[in-house]
Amino acid sequence: MKGKNNIAIGFLTMGFFMAYGFLLIYLRDFAPDKEAWVNSYSIGKHFESRLAHVHGNLFAFLNILIGYLLMRFQSQLSHVKTISWMALTGLLMPIGILSEVYFGLPPALVLIGAIAMTVSVIWLGLSFLRIKTQA
Repeated sequence: MKGKNNIAIGFLTMGFFMAYGFLLIYLRDFAPDKEAWVNSYSIGKHFESRLAHVHGNLFAFLNILIGYLLMRFQSQLSHVKTISWMALTGLLMPIGILSEVYFGLPPALVLIGAIAMTVSVIWLGLSFLRIKTQA
């Protein structure tokens, strides 16, 4: 059943990035060096961490939505498996941001994930435009 993995992995990813939000709350409100964290609101690791949190939840939600739509309309859409995999590959973007923040890795995963998610969304939109409506 195409789309099921998008839904499952989407919910798991969303749960992870929601939990990551609790870490961000801790760093902002309770950590010993919280003042330094708050003062770096729009720069550095603080900004990148918030980007990962927001995009992680957005891309997780997109996978849930894409997965549902692929399951619901798979008989009417073409390239369902490719769209599904592209959307899942899109999750590399927020993972890539975290790998930059915590491991100093280059932004290759961010770019791959961003491109893959954009392609999957546009491809799905074009696929829905091609569906013949019944009169």
